[in-house]
Amino acid sequence: MAPIAVGHAIPDGTLAWFDENDQQQQLSIHSLAAGKKVVLIGVPGAFTPTCSMQHVPGFIDSAEVLKSKGVDQILVISVNDPFVMKAWAKTYANNKHLKFLADGSANYTKALGLELDLTEKGLGLRSRRYAILVEDLTVKVANIEEGGNFTISGADEILKAL
Repeated sequence: MAPIAVGHAIPDGTLAWFDENDQQQQLSIHSLAAGKKVVLIGVPGAFTPTCSMQHVPGFIDSAEVLKSKGVDQILVISVNDPFVMKAWAKTYANNKHLKFLADGSANYTKALGLELDLTEKGLGLRSRRYAILVEDLTVKVANIEEGGNFTISGADEILKAL
């Protein structure tokens, strides 16, 4: 399947999330994004070096500015189980705005056309790294990385687009 692109409608999907009361919730992407401006951040894996030390922290540091520019939700999506995503989210004490969503079976990642096979590295099926700006379910910016790069999917690139 071709990757999601500018002008496409994002598919709906249900992802797992632990709320502030440590209760696991099932969230519909469309319920989070309909009528809103949302940034979807895709990462190859929780606790991986680039994801943990650069990609996610950049969005945490820029969250207030993104919100001031009209972004309603910032959603981190990874092909990990919800318990791993919960533990990873807790490592960011200064995070007030990002939701860490689990796509454990990669169903949503596949619906986006952004799966990445890292079987040879022992990681199985994962997600490509990306930052997608969505307005009322339509993709406005699709910064999708090639390979293991981290050049166009950072918070600064989304800020430039706003």
